[in-house]
Amino acid sequence: MVVGCKKNVPTYEYTPLQIKQSVVGYGRADKIQVQKMVKTILGVDKLPKLDDTTDSMAAAICHAHSAKFALKL
Repeated sequence: MVVGCKKNVPTYEYTPLQIKQSVVGYGRADKIQVQKMVKTILGVDKLPKLDDTTDSMAAAICHAHSAKFALKL
């Protein structure tokens, strides 16, 4: 984060509720629901075994959705 700020790389933060809402359509979705939707959205058969990796993929999907929305404003 420090290096990114020093290099003027924009950073974004999303709450778990925002990520779940963006990926699943329901902010109180459980981890399994998020994982299934990440697989579906990305069109893959398997996800990495580490939950942190899947969480970061979900955050990236959330950011992509947010960026698309921001462009429409």
